[in-house]
Amino acid sequence: MTTYIVLINWTEQGAKNVRESPKRLDAAKKLLGDMGGSFKAFYLTMGDCDMVAVVEAPDDAVLARFSLMLATAGNVRTRTLKAFPEDAYREIITSLG
Repeated sequence: MTTYIVLINWTEQGAKNVRESPKRLDAAKKLLGDMGGSFKAFYLTMGDCDMVAVVEAPDDAVLARFSLMLATAGNVRTRTLKAFPEDAYREIITSLG
């Protein structure tokens, strides 16, 4: 599984219906689960992003489909970072020679 960090902001529509946000999160968790992935952590945040999620998915294409499906609902905009765990980080740096 590949790990991704998803930075999330409410759209104007999502902010107007913020009380529905927990239900939307539950639906997003189910959607990603049905696609073979999972949420590992979720945070409400202060600052540039409204929320941050750490998720796992089988591959980039699955997460791309998941992100597009979230976008079509119109409640959030996302930015996704592909995350490399420490072991992979060390291997990548070591491979530089």
